[in-house]
This record gives sequence, structure tokens and C-alpha cells, in this order.
Amino acid sequence: MLATFFIEYLFKPETQLFFGCVVVTVVISIVLHELAHGWAAIWQGDDTPKLMGHMTPDPMVHMGGMSLLMLVMVGMAFGAMPVNPRNFRSKYGDALVSAAGPAMNFLLAFIAQLALAIWLSTEGIAKEGPGLNAQSLLLVFAFFNIALGIFNLIPVPPLDGSSILGNFVPSYKRWMDSLGNPMFIFFILFMLLMYAPFPFHPFHIAIIFGSIFTRLFGPEAFQAYGELLEITLPYL
Repeated sequence: MLATFFIEYLFKPETQLFFGCVVVTVVISIVLHELAHGWAAIWQGDDTPKLMGHMTPDPMVHMGGMSLLMLVMVGMAFGAMPVNPRNFRSKYGDALVSAAGPAMNFLLAFIAQLALAIWLSTEGIAKEGPGLNAQSLLLVFAFFNIALGIFNLIPVPPLDGSSILGNFVPSYKRWMDSLGNPMFIFFILFMLLMYAPFPFHPFHIAIIFGSIFTRLFGPEAFQAYGELLEITLPYL
């Protein structure tokens, strides 16, 4: 799905819309994902996100210049929210705070998918221009947020799923702590997903969800969704 260099899509007229939709989607989604961690941490009694100045919508704070550059160049980005689990009031505070990020992704996906399904069921695919661009953005927004939510729930450090599992399985947490820097495991997982057969990829699950959800709004909406997929994501 991704080119060797994601920025290649910027210079091809047929993929410029996809490039723009992905950049906007990933930046907004990562910022809200990290803010969700921060809100949950504060709810759990930890003021670290506030004290560190991370309760802001500024992408540079959550992602940093390197992450934004990697997004534009290779289509991969990351974010961070500083928290201190020792301040959490609940025994399962680590799991709750970690789960807040993927939960935000799923909420964003649901909102975007619902708006798109209603739009397609009432008016069909928009003509070329701002309307079609907006529909494509909603599709990519829902599509990527489902995939991001699923990806982050994989129990591999430093993804959120590893903290959730570690909070309930102490032996797993001890194993994670013994790794020191777990990034090598993450990159192995990322490479496996990059070359995994599409039916086993989070993006495939996202398409299935979008198709099933849109079908609930009638055959016309379902057909329009399929046509919009071909317009927006012709290389899948």
C-alpha cells in the first residue's frame, strides 16, 4: 500500500488527494490519541501531562519534528504523552490510561464513518471538487483510525497493548522491563505487517468494518462506498 517513499504520492496527480488526506488524518489522530492518554492520566490523579506542557493541540509537542518529517517522507509517525503510573489512583490505572488512546481512535473512526455513511445514503458520491475531497477525507479518516486503534492494541512494546496486558499479567510486565529498549521488537512487528498478506492486515479489517457499517444505511450507500474506495484508494 505504501510506496518506498510516501512522499512519492505528492508528485503524482492521481494520488495527491490520498497524500493530503493521510497527512491530515495522521496528525489529527495522533494528537487526539495522545491527548486521550493525558486526559485519562489526569483523571487517574497524575498531573504529569499538565506539568510537562503536553495538554495542547500543538502537533510539534506530541509528535516532534522527526515524526512529522517521517510522516511526510515514509508515511510512518509516532507520538508520546508523558505520564507517571505511580500517581495513578487505580490499581488498573496503567491499563485505563493506555486504553484511552486506541479508544479515541475508534471513536474518531465511528464519527467519520457515520458522517460518511449518512452523506452517501442521502446524496451519493459528490462531484469532483470540495465535496469529493471531503468524502475522501472522511473515508481515509475512518479507515486509518480503525487501523491505528487495532495496531496500538497489539501487545508488543512500546504499543499501548503491551501496557494493558502488562497491567493484568505481572510476568509479562517483568519481561517487558527486562528488555531495556524494546524498539527492535516494534520494528520487527512493523516490517512483518508491511509485508503481511492483506487479509491479515489492520487495514483490511478497517475496510471490512467500513463496508459492513455502510451497508446498514442501504444498498445505495454501500455501492457508493465501494466506488469511493476505488477513487480514493485505487492501489489497495
